Amino acid sequence: MGMLVSILIGALAGIIAGKLMNYGFGLIMAIVVGVVGGFLGSWLFSIIGLPVSTSFWGQLLVGTVGAVVLLWIVSRLKKK
Repeated sequence: MGMLVSILIGALAGIIAGKLMNYGFGLIMAIVVGVVGGFLGSWLFSIIGLPVSTSFWGQLLVGTVGAVVLLWIVSRLKKK
């Protein structure tokens, strides 16, 4: 059940980040962006010293922040 919840949170985080950053992609790419964003967000939050919540909403926030950062990095690399 934990893997299914992680995929759901990743998909939601990827979709939200895609809307915030004006990226259009499908469900599979949203899941990938959200899951990678979750790892990136957790890493960034730990570096900054912010606690990472284990609640659904906390994980969604961390995943979305990480996914937005990931999409921002990708957009900067694409412009070069």
